[in-house]
Amino acid sequence: MRFPRAIANLIDSFAQLPSVGPKTAERYVFYLLKSSPDKIYNLAKALGELKNNITVCNNCLVLSENNPCPICSDQNRKNGTLCIVENTQDLLSLEATKQYKGQYFVLDGLINTIEDIKPEQLNIEKLLRRIKQDNFQEVIIALNFTLEGESTSLYLNKILQNYNLKITRLAKGLPAGSDLEYADENTLAMALKYRIETK
Repeated sequence: MRFPRAIANLIDSFAQLPSVGPKTAERYVFYLLKSSPDKIYNLAKALGELKNNITVCNNCLVLSENNPCPICSDQNRKNGTLCIVENTQDLLSLEATKQYKGQYFVLDGLINTIEDIKPEQLNIEKLLRRIKQDNFQEVIIALNFTLEGESTSLYLNKILQNYNLKITRLAKGLPAGSDLEYADENTLAMALKYRIETK
C-alpha cells in the first residue's frame, strides 16, 4: 500500500529542503497530520507570506520587507566601509554583534567548482558597480573560512586590487571550515574588531 497522494506529495516537497531526507520529511508530514487545523493554517499562511512580503534591497541585495532595507535607509550608518557577505543569514549574524556600523553587500553565493558555480553567477558585477558609485575607503571580505569561502575571498581580493581601497578580512578567531551563521556573537565581534588587511 502506498501513501495517499496528498501525503506523498507533501513528503516529496519537504524532502527537497536542505538536510531533509525522505524519513525526516515523512515525520514532518505525520506530525502535521496530528496538529490542529490552526497550526497547519498558520504554517500555510507563513509560507504564502514568504514570497509575497519579502523583497530584495536594490542597494545591498539583502532579503528584506522594505526596499531599501532598514540598514541602507539608516542615515546614521557609516558610508566609508562596505562589508561583503555570502547571504542574508551572515549579514544578520554580523549585525547581531553590534560591532559594525557600515554598509553591506550580499554576494548570494560562493564560487564552487564542484557545483559549477562561477564568479559570473554571483553578484560580483553589481558589487563592482556599487564600489565605483559610492566612496568606500575600506572593503571587509566577511566570508566563511571554508574552501568555497577562501576561493571566493581570493578572487575578490584579486579584482579589488584595481580600486583604491583598504581590503580586510575577518580575523581568524573563527574556526576553519565554520559558517558565520553558526558562530556566536562574541566570536564574530572579535573577528570584526581584529580584522586583517589583505594587501
